[in-house]
Amino acid sequence: MKGDEEMTRFDYFIPSKILFGAGKLAELSRIELPGHKALIVISKGKSMRKYGYLEKVISLLKANHVESAVFDKILPNPIKSHVMEGAALAKEEHCDFVIGLGGGSSIDSAKSIAVMAKNPGDYWDYVTGGSGRGKPVKRGVLPIVAITTTAGTGTEADPWTVITNEETNEKIGFGIPDTFPTLSIVDPELMVSVPPKLTAYQGFDALFHAAEGYIATIANPVSDLFALKSIELIFGNLAQAVNQGDNIEARTQIALANTLSGYVESLSSCTSEHSMEHALSAFHPELPHGAGLIMLSESFHTFFAEKVPDRYTTMAKAAGADLNAYSENERPMAFVQALKNLQKSCGVDQLKMSDYGILKDEIPELVKNSKATMGGLFEMDRYQLSDEQTAAIISGAYR
Repeated sequence: MKGDEEMTRFDYFIPSKILFGAGKLAELSRIELPGHKALIVISKGKSMRKYGYLEKVISLLKANHVESAVFDKILPNPIKSHVMEGAALAKEEHCDFVIGLGGGSSIDSAKSIAVMAKNPGDYWDYVTGGSGRGKPVKRGVLPIVAITTTAGTGTEADPWTVITNEETNEKIGFGIPDTFPTLSIVDPELMVSVPPKLTAYQGFDALFHAAEGYIATIANPVSDLFALKSIELIFGNLAQAVNQGDNIEARTQIALANTLSGYVESLSSCTSEHSMEHALSAFHPELPHGAGLIMLSESFHTFFAEKVPDRYTTMAKAAGADLNAYSENERPMAFVQALKNLQKSCGVDQLKMSDYGILKDEIPELVKNSKATMGGLFEMDRYQLSDEQTAAIISGAYR
């Protein structure tokens, strides 16, 4: 565990320009953009067309004298073959920048496509975990614009992209300074169409980015500021955003919490909770990432509340817990109780791994996968988990 004197050493580098607030999408028609033709990357689903977001972006780009092409195959857990296909289309269409329009999957894919549109070989040549070859990205990256229509991953404010190699069941995060978006637009008006369950899944993903970043070994005073504010905003507004989706104020506060959690991702790190979930959804890609995190959360944070009590007590306070109602020894667990209460308020407290086809017999393989593919996040824990303890956390979450 690192002492506070070590935590005061950090690097601050977040180069993305962020336009935040209701109505900010309109600025796409007049702001300086990093190229003349964009590849717009969207999901395979219907929402970007159904709600008119794609048409609006294309129209705003035209007003700004920018042409576009569309790649619309991205899955909720994006895969390597679509990265390669999207990069081929960007080259074929002579696109000189990439726009990720939608949730984290589309924006993450846009980042990875931007890498492969300028570099040779296979995407997994550059990935540093698992079976990735870890080659340097020598030819640069196409500029990236993120237009987020959800509040979950914070990817508009960090360099990270998570892609699954469907051939090897490896779901691995990757990022370099060049994969920070050049420009991000966070317009909460684009988020009112997100259904309640997805709003909850995304909001909890943002929460765990902040909470894990706060308990990570490389947390520092600046990441702590962003993390605690993000936690405060999520506990104060997520249930309202879930249950009153058209409440623009609640949507705005959750969008802000999400962007702040992206800052945390840039300045600190996730921990092994994310490694465990990536293993779950690598083998079961129909599992939404946020849902998997919710399933793991009580077991994971109960374990670590004992290991990092001061940090959990501070998070409980940020979550709005009445610490006077707890003895000093119980206060770290007040965060876990607040977490359970929020999950119930958002209608996601009954999620089961078995509903997604996950079997208890798979747990040893999930442990192995989580450490082989994203073992680096285990090193961010302030207590180093053994394989047996990792299995016990997943088993404790299983139902």
